[in-house]
Amino acid sequence: MSVLVVGLSHRTAPVSVLEKASVPMDDVRKTLDELHDAEMISEVLLLSTCNRIEVYADVARFHPAVAEITTVLARHAGLSVADLSDHLYVHFAEAAAEHMFTVAAGLDSMVIGESQILGQLRSAYALGTEIGSIGSVLHDLAQTSLRVGKRVHSETGIDRAGASIVSVALDHAEAQLGSLDGRRALIIGAGSMGALSGATLRRRGVTDIVVANRSAERAERLAANLDGRAVTLAEVPAAIAGVDLVVSSTGSTGLVVEADAIGSRTSPLVVLDLALPRDVDPAVATLPGVTYVDLDTLRTDGAMVSEGEVESASTIVAAELRAHLAAQQSLAVAPTVTALRARANQVIDGELVRLDARLPDLDPVARREVADAVRRAVEKLLHAPTVRVKELAATPGGDQYATALRELFGLDPAAAESVVAVKQPAREGGQ
Repeated sequence: MSVLVVGLSHRTAPVSVLEKASVPMDDVRKTLDELHDAEMISEVLLLSTCNRIEVYADVARFHPAVAEITTVLARHAGLSVADLSDHLYVHFAEAAAEHMFTVAAGLDSMVIGESQILGQLRSAYALGTEIGSIGSVLHDLAQTSLRVGKRVHSETGIDRAGASIVSVALDHAEAQLGSLDGRRALIIGAGSMGALSGATLRRRGVTDIVVANRSAERAERLAANLDGRAVTLAEVPAAIAGVDLVVSSTGSTGLVVEADAIGSRTSPLVVLDLALPRDVDPAVATLPGVTYVDLDTLRTDGAMVSEGEVESASTIVAAELRAHLAAQQSLAVAPTVTALRARANQVIDGELVRLDARLPDLDPVARREVADAVRRAVEKLLHAPTVRVKELAATPGGDQYATALRELFGLDPAAAESVVAVKQPAREGGQ
C-alpha cells in the first residue's frame, strides 16, 4: 500500500493556522488538479473542513510526495513550508488507512463521535471521483472508510455526541433562565458546533443571535443563516453585555473569553463552553449571576461519549483495519500468482510444441490426452502453493512469500505488461 496522508487539524494547529490553510470549495478543484498533476502522485483526495485539512494521495515516492503536498498547502495558506510543517502530521501505508478509518468514525474529531465528518468525507470522495483525481486505490480506501464510519455510528451509538451535547447544554441554560423564547444569545465560533448550536437555539425560540469568529467571513455567513448579526472577537465583551446566553466552541488552543470580559450583571448569564480545550476561563463561574457549563459537566450528565463507547468504536476500527489490510495484501499477491500460472502455461505450451516436432505422427486424441494430463499435473502442483501464498499474504510479513515466488521463478508482476508478455512471448513490448 502506497497511500500517504499529509494534514493538520485542531490537534496540531491553532485556529489561525487552520483558517489560513483551509481550502474553500471554490478552490478545491484547482488544488486537486495541481496535486494530481505532480509526477509522483497518481491519485489524490482533499478533505478540508473548519477543523482539518488533509490530503490523501497514492504516491510513487514518499519523500518527494510529502514535499510536493506540503509546498502546495503552504503556498495556498500563505505560509512558509517551515512554518506550516510545524503543524503537519504524516501517515503512510497502514497508518494512513488507520487514520482515515479513525476520522470517518468520528474518533479524531474535536467532539468525539460527531457524524458531520462522515458527510464531509463523502463529499470529498464524490468530488475527487467527479474530476478524476481518484482511482482504484483511493476509491477502495474511501469506500471502506465510509462503511466503517457508518458501522461505528450505527453499532455504538457514538453519534449521539454532537447533537446531544448542545441539547443537554441548553437544558442547563433553561434550568437557569427558564424558557429560551425571546432570549438573546452569543455564539463564539462559526464551525460545525457553532452552526449546530445556532440551529438548536433557533428551534428553542431564541430570537436574537450574535456570531463572533476569528474569520469575519465565516461569522457573517453563519449569522446570515441564523438571521443574526456578526461581530469580531474584539467585540465579544460588548456583545456579552447584551445577551442572556453565550455558547463558545472555537477550537482555539488558548482562552478566548477571559473572566474580566464579563462585566457586572443585572440579569443572569449562562456560559456554555463546548470547546476542547476550553474557550472560557472557568473563573467566570465565581462571578455573581453567571452559570458556567463545560464539557466536564456535560460528561457527567451523559451527554459526552463514554469511554466504553469510544473503546467499542476503536475495536470496530481495529477489526476493520485488519480485514482491509489482509484484503489488500491478498490483492497484492494476485499478480504474482497470475504470472506464475502464466509461466507454467508457457512451459507446457513449449513442451507440447517440442513433442509435436519429435512425434509428428502422434494421434490427435493421444496428443490431447497427453496435453490434458500434463496440465492437470502442473495444476495440482501449483494449487497448494498458490492458495497458501494467498492465505499467507494476509498475515504479518506475508508479502515475503510472494517475493520468494518472484525470486524463485524469475517473475516480474509489478509491471502489468510482464504478465501479458509471459502469456504471449512472441509479441514484443507486451502489447
